[in-house]
Amino acid sequence: MSVLHTILWFLVAIGILVVVHEFGHYLAARLAGVKVLRFSIGFGKPLLSRRFGRDQTEWTFSALPLGGYVKMLDEREGEVAATEAHRSFNRATVWRRIGIVSAGPAANFLLAIVFYWALFLHGLPALKPMIGEPPAGTPAAQAGLVAGDEIRRVNGNDTPSFQDLRLNLLRAGVAGDALTLELADGRSVRLDAQPMQTENLEKDTLKPLGILRYDPVIAPVIGKVLPEGAAARAGFQPGDRLIAANGETVENWQAWVQLIREHPAKSLRIEYERQGLRSELTVVPDAVDDAGQRVGKIGAGPQVDEAILATLMTEVRYGPLDALWHGAVRTWDMSLFTLEMMGRMVLGQVSWKNLSGPLTIADYAGQSATLGWISFVGFLALVSVSLGVLNLLPIPLLDGGHLMYYVAEVLTGRPVSERTMEIGSRIGMALLLLLMSFALFNDLQRLISG
Repeated sequence: MSVLHTILWFLVAIGILVVVHEFGHYLAARLAGVKVLRFSIGFGKPLLSRRFGRDQTEWTFSALPLGGYVKMLDEREGEVAATEAHRSFNRATVWRRIGIVSAGPAANFLLAIVFYWALFLHGLPALKPMIGEPPAGTPAAQAGLVAGDEIRRVNGNDTPSFQDLRLNLLRAGVAGDALTLELADGRSVRLDAQPMQTENLEKDTLKPLGILRYDPVIAPVIGKVLPEGAAARAGFQPGDRLIAANGETVENWQAWVQLIREHPAKSLRIEYERQGLRSELTVVPDAVDDAGQRVGKIGAGPQVDEAILATLMTEVRYGPLDALWHGAVRTWDMSLFTLEMMGRMVLGQVSWKNLSGPLTIADYAGQSATLGWISFVGFLALVSVSLGVLNLLPIPLLDGGHLMYYVAEVLTGRPVSERTMEIGSRIGMALLLLLMSFALFNDLQRLISG
């Protein structure tokens, strides 16, 4: 995946989310009778500008495309003609100001609901919530779970796909809750597990529970060879059947993956079969970092029987009204989970290493776009929820900071002083810079570690 591809889809994603967020502010301001002077996508110097409408609002694309803003008529920011003073933001009632500021995050939540509704209406292809054989001694093994078990609910919450299973287990594990699993065969089991490690939630955090994705036994036949990988350099081709390594027979693809992972930068003499003829090649797996562990990879994928794959897949689909309900529920659940994770970071219960910045978001945008429109729309919905929650945090400069001032005004009966807002802006700027620094540092660590 090229850097240009990643940047392009990142800008598309940011553009959609920012336009919707700022349009929420714009529409609410118009409905409240406040004049909008400028609607800007991006910050800094305007690159393209046009004026439209009765108020001749200036619509612009600016140089730094990492956000946007809506500028309204305001007597605190410049001279306002007496004939238009009543349309100034500062003269709007406190409840109208609250509505205008809240409309941005609300638009992001609404966008997420619409995206989830469209996905559920179309049908989401997903892996069934089936698990592999739990390693001996893990809570799943001790509870009697076996390979092929299908987990339908976690603590009463439905898990129609493996992704939902992972999310529900993650939420319960981070909270330290006991785990009650309901299975497709009618059984109900309880997992006695230690609180989940939260150092890096991008790792396979379910492995300590013994919950592994179910993988059918795959024949050791190469289906794809990456051009820059060790397998390509060694001379392997799609269709090659792998037989033995250093004289030892290896039965299936999973065993080959484990063997190669255990031999980073170490020579392996591999016997294989191509078009009925046996031969031998030597490959040196590339050494890569995987969640802090040095492992080997050769850049080859298996040839998978589509019929076997079909038995592992499901489709999460609902009718129009049910899809809308499930879209709203998914948006609500993700909002609460995002807020909960932020709160646990502040309290030190979850590592700040889980915070992602623009580089990680750009990477995910590019990857999801490569996988297709369903994956990209799902990514947009998730980021839209995160953007809505982030903007509601009570930090000056964010929408939540302004709402904090207006709530104080409602309670005290008078506006917050200019001096207080100035001090708040400085504190808010410092907090946001600190937050961005953490996020960017984490991004660079992920980039360096691969």
